[in-house]
Amino acid sequence: MVEERLTLEPEVQEILRLIDKKRNFLLSGGAGSGKTYSLVQVIRQVITENPTSKVACMTYTNSAVKEIEERVNHKNLNVSTIHDFLWDNCKHFQKELKSAIIALANDEESKISIDEGNPIPANYFDDLKKGIQYKEYLKLKEGIISHDELLIVANYMFKKYSKLSDIVKDKFQFIFIDEYQDTNAAVVDILLNHFKKSRKQNLIGFFGDAMQSIYDDGIGNLDEYKGDAADTVKEVKKAQNRRNPRKVIDLANRLRTDGITQEPSADETAPNMLGGQVKEGNILFIYSPNGDISAVKQYLYANHGWNFENAEETKELNLTHNLIANKAGFRTLMDIYDKDLILGFRNRIKKCIKDRAIGTDFSENTFGEVVASLEQGKTGGDLRAVSPTNTMQSFIDGNPELYNIALNYNYSLFSKMYVNKDQLLDDKKQDEEDENKKGSKRDNLIKHLFKIQNNIVLYKSGRYNEFLRVTDYKNKIIRIADKRILKDNIESLTNVGDKTIEEVINDANEKSICLIDDKLEDFKAMNEYLYNRVKEVRFSEFEKLYDYLEGKTPFSTQHKTKGTEFNNVLVILDNGSWPKYNFEYLFTDRTDKASVLQRTQKIFYMCCTRAKKNLAVFYYDPNPAVVAKANEWFGNNNIVAL
Repeated sequence: MVEERLTLEPEVQEILRLIDKKRNFLLSGGAGSGKTYSLVQVIRQVITENPTSKVACMTYTNSAVKEIEERVNHKNLNVSTIHDFLWDNCKHFQKELKSAIIALANDEESKISIDEGNPIPANYFDDLKKGIQYKEYLKLKEGIISHDELLIVANYMFKKYSKLSDIVKDKFQFIFIDEYQDTNAAVVDILLNHFKKSRKQNLIGFFGDAMQSIYDDGIGNLDEYKGDAADTVKEVKKAQNRRNPRKVIDLANRLRTDGITQEPSADETAPNMLGGQVKEGNILFIYSPNGDISAVKQYLYANHGWNFENAEETKELNLTHNLIANKAGFRTLMDIYDKDLILGFRNRIKKCIKDRAIGTDFSENTFGEVVASLEQGKTGGDLRAVSPTNTMQSFIDGNPELYNIALNYNYSLFSKMYVNKDQLLDDKKQDEEDENKKGSKRDNLIKHLFKIQNNIVLYKSGRYNEFLRVTDYKNKIIRIADKRILKDNIESLTNVGDKTIEEVINDANEKSICLIDDKLEDFKAMNEYLYNRVKEVRFSEFEKLYDYLEGKTPFSTQHKTKGTEFNNVLVILDNGSWPKYNFEYLFTDRTDKASVLQRTQKIFYMCCTRAKKNLAVFYYDPNPAVVAKANEWFGNNNIVAL
């Protein structure tokens, strides 16, 4: 066993020595250091040396779950997202779940609230037929909790009921957390504080990079838990970088603030090595007095050979989906899901009713009748509170037919309709057959459109066997003639022209390519307003959204690109009016806005380290201080003024 360990990388050997001492540990490594490779090595060795022990591995996304499962396929390993892990270990304790939610709802300092007036009685959930459920959405009155509530409830339960820690420790002798920096503080509290109340033994290991904590709800770092004492978390640092060329590594090191200075890997087989030498790579800081990205791309094509048509090799990273929507061609759909100000006005009305504790039963009224009722007899500030803002009014004036439709909807249904850009853009891959797992936030209309387009793409790309497995027509294929009919049916869908989304949905249904199912019918009934907006959009625009979400365009958000790598990376330094980020702060060390600076620094570090060969950064109309800092970071020869 000792000889076998000697074949493993040094950091993994150090971790295994800590495991021998029953020490919780943290592997810290920068971008491209091979943290997942280390995690896989640790899991494999632990399973080899402890053949009767069960190992749990938690990570942030479903795609990461699948990657780890593919690398280590073993019956003793359970890989899941953090939320799924918590739910799987709490869901059977329905009595405790109900008690926890009620206790939290009665706690004024808690973020959980049941809008029934306090206190909530202990028997509030006694009549729930399905018990407490965990879903993509929140309906606490019906016993349905969502992602945020699950974290709060689980933390409360592990704090109060030590038997939960006993059960989890008995079940899993080893628990490893990938991308720990994105883990909510409540989860770390469970693992490193509440677990101590149990006398059972198990071991916790964390893997990640504090500089890549780009989500606001993540813990960021484990500084308060690290140390040399037996009950602390022992840090192991992994300094190597296997991905980036030397110039990118040098730039990234200027951005790091956690004491890790990355160095090129000594492994001659590393991707950033060539003939025993580290690739130099190229870094550019490009700026101009206008925001013409096309001129930047033309420069990179003409002078450096970048091909933005090759999405696998070259990526343009923007901070938000909104900054990409026009470029990628799905602006109309984005505006429907993210900028519908009639729904914004609806939310304003809902807030007014709640804030003023208006007890009128509006369930039989239309939205228009509710608005008229609230406006009646009001003047001045009271009237403004129940009227559209100027921006909302401009939207309403520009969409009179749409507003008239909204006014005539039943208020009860209209007020419950939930619309969020995640329903359009979320792209977690998940097996829909697994009811216990929470996957994509896409709504059932967008999921149905994806089914249609998947059929089209599989056929057009010649993947006929896969196409036959997924098409709803497969149940009709009895004779060879049926295959000819199927061929005619799918080919009629491959060129949608100017057809609307509704026309294509109906065509796919009539031709049995993708049947309209109960989920879509329910969506149309419960979200009529939203469906009526989306159905008029051309299907060709949805095809562009599909290509974007499937990674077939050169565009990506900076957050979404985490964990990926490309030969050529163009980073657009535009915060898109998002106040959480400010790239000028980054280049001018604005210490008075520490949280904004730190957040911007981390997203910039993460973007730069996606580049395997060439990195270009574009800054629109920078001030002299920004250019001066760029000269310091990138070097005078790498500054380009267009």
